[in-house]
Amino acid sequence: MAQSYTLPPGKRFKLKDFDPDDRGDFEHKHDADDQTQANLERLHALQEMLYAQQHKSLLIVLQAMDAGGKDGTIEHVMGAFNPQGVHVASFKVPTEEEQAHDFLWRIHKEVPRRGMIGIFNRSHYEDVLVVRVKELVAKAVWQQRYTHIKAFERLLADSGVTVVKFFLYISKEEQKERLLERQQTPDKQWKFSPGDLEERTRWDAYMAAFEDALTKCNTEFAPWYVIPANRKWYRNLVVSQILVETMERMGLQYPDPPPNIESYVIPD
Repeated sequence: MAQSYTLPPGKRFKLKDFDPDDRGDFEHKHDADDQTQANLERLHALQEMLYAQQHKSLLIVLQAMDAGGKDGTIEHVMGAFNPQGVHVASFKVPTEEEQAHDFLWRIHKEVPRRGMIGIFNRSHYEDVLVVRVKELVAKAVWQQRYTHIKAFERLLADSGVTVVKFFLYISKEEQKERLLERQQTPDKQWKFSPGDLEERTRWDAYMAAFEDALTKCNTEFAPWYVIPANRKWYRNLVVSQILVETMERMGLQYPDPPPNIESYVIPD
């Protein structure tokens, strides 16, 4: 499944070639329920081995347009993990302290330690997305950041961090429906931000920025996946399946027990 939603490094991503409404071989949500549940149970087991082994870590990067489903993915897919082994980091507008350092300083501090899973709700890619679209720095500055990002992710991979990156791809029409739902549903109105409407007017600029980020920073050691996210249930299936495939390649296993474990007598 994973290979259907990525490209070989060096190939250009064109979002028009990906269907945000894709649902694979499944007609309805209930058709995918069993496979999704099996994936979630497998993720729980794999995380336990990762935590027990304490040799490697996993970094999951989530990027999307506003209302793209980052929070929902964390809840419905990463909710399979034991919370004590997971750290979620959200990256908002940089603070004064963060602005006084290089753009990766605040990111590196949140990288998961060995045995842990880190989830980035937005990430270092904001510095080649929103920074680019809103012209917050000169073009020469953000263009150089692709090189810095790849070097940073190479460092993480060489240090035992498996990096997997998901762009949750929704259509402009789907975003409108979700923003309307936020606006009109009392218990979701707290999520509604007028600033999201301004960002929506820059849709085409963001799509161009995403295509460049996906293309320039898609590597064997930190691949990008474009996840069809109009249908939340299919998004959850695909993300969970790719995470299972990714973690199964990590060589996870339980540590060896103490020698002669059977010889120990448990006191009454």
